[in-house]
Amino acid sequence: MNKILVLGASGTVGRLLVRALVAQGQAVKAASRTGRAVAGAEAVRFDYADRATHAPAFEGVDRLYLLMPADSLAVEAFLLPAVALAAERGVKVVMQSMMGVEHDPAGAYRQVEMALESALARWVILRPNWFADNFHGIWAPDVARGDIALPAGEGATSFIDARDIAACAAAALCTGRFDNQAYTLTGPQALGYAQAAAVLSQVAGRRIGYTPVSDDAFVAALRSAGLPEASGRMLAGLFGDVRNGHTAMVSDGVEVLTGRPSRGLAQYAADYRDALRG
Repeated sequence: MNKILVLGASGTVGRLLVRALVAQGQAVKAASRTGRAVAGAEAVRFDYADRATHAPAFEGVDRLYLLMPADSLAVEAFLLPAVALAAERGVKVVMQSMMGVEHDPAGAYRQVEMALESALARWVILRPNWFADNFHGIWAPDVARGDIALPAGEGATSFIDARDIAACAAAALCTGRFDNQAYTLTGPQALGYAQAAAVLSQVAGRRIGYTPVSDDAFVAALRSAGLPEASGRMLAGLFGDVRNGHTAMVSDGVEVLTGRPSRGLAQYAADYRDALRG
């Protein structure tokens, strides 16, 4: 058993992580709901909602990258069975959690973290801040329109590049030096969304503005785009942390895990210039 199972291998961090691990010569099982082939990795089907797919995905695996699907709110119902299966099979788990959940012991993510810590001999928890990649991902329509409308108020965020999260995950999976530790992952600087929009504007060569909106207006816009109201309310609630200053901290987690500083928003924007230009 010398394989790494990457859940969410078709997602923002997962696909970058699979690529990094394969480049290092690691044997990788790339898991997704479709089981679609991934270059250099063994493709396997895994669906949190379909328990029949779990055990086969874990065959021959000694390490696991665990993260929550972005389109579901069933955090404990989805993640706890995977933690239990990892414990049963002696699999090391690197979990992608969320920044700040350690301050909410009753919260779903912290409950899963605590289950991980108590059930497994080897684990690492990564708590990233908001992704810089959201600007060419879930917020791409706003960026293309030239007006980022979010309920972030004047709050600042130390946006992190998903490539840095993947690099941290690869380091945690491929060495035992970071075992049984939790790391907060951020970019090198906290910016308000108006400042972030200015950075994107300069790199994209066109005006991209920021308009603070209410939670209700934000949820209504998401509903019109087809997102369920419950998911919209969850996202709106996360922006409460932004407005309250809870996403402004800057950590050295990326440098500790990878040996190099995290990428700033300007670097992210330069590397994704074509996507930001629309």
